[in-house]
Amino acid sequence: MEVERALADLAEVRDRLAACQQFKGYSGPAAAASGAIAIVAGLAQFVLVPHPETPTDYRTYLFVWFACLAAALILNYGAIAVWYSRTGATQERVRARSAGVTLLPAIVLGAVLSLALILHGLIWMLPGVWYASYAMGLYASRSLVPKGAIPLAAAFGIIGSVLLLTPDPTVPLAWWIMPVGFGFGQIFIGWLLTREAETAVVAG
Repeated sequence: MEVERALADLAEVRDRLAACQQFKGYSGPAAAASGAIAIVAGLAQFVLVPHPETPTDYRTYLFVWFACLAAALILNYGAIAVWYSRTGATQERVRARSAGVTLLPAIVLGAVLSLALILHGLIWMLPGVWYASYAMGLYASRSLVPKGAIPLAAAFGIIGSVLLLTPDPTVPLAWWIMPVGFGFGQIFIGWLLTREAETAVVAG
């Protein structure tokens, strides 16, 4: 009994420590909105180039998804910037800088690999790289996000690996590939963040 009680106490301490370490600057609504934008981008690709095959198709594909990326970055980092400007807590601001540093390697690697693939005409490999880079960033920031995001990071890593190793290069560029992960995945993260914020308010 004493051992079980000690383990339970240890688990409670671990959970409280994890909650304290989580970065409060991530916005649930912003994450969900960026997921919704990815779904809209997927529908736009469905209308314009559901299965890119020509250089013109590839340019349209890149335009759609880089526009989606720009909107998502503006939404999420804009929300963090607003939160940062409003919080005066030194510890939270340190966490904000830690979050940026933690995500930086995955962002830089993803950008460099994307540019290399575009320059060499290997457009079909981009979705796999984007999935894998996102998985790396999410896993690297695991102490700053809700626990429920970790299985999502694993799923993104698996999907990225499958896309990169597929023998059929037409599959990764299909219109539904990106919205399935980045659309519904971001909406799920938005739900997790919103639930964590509501739980913190109730607990407080």
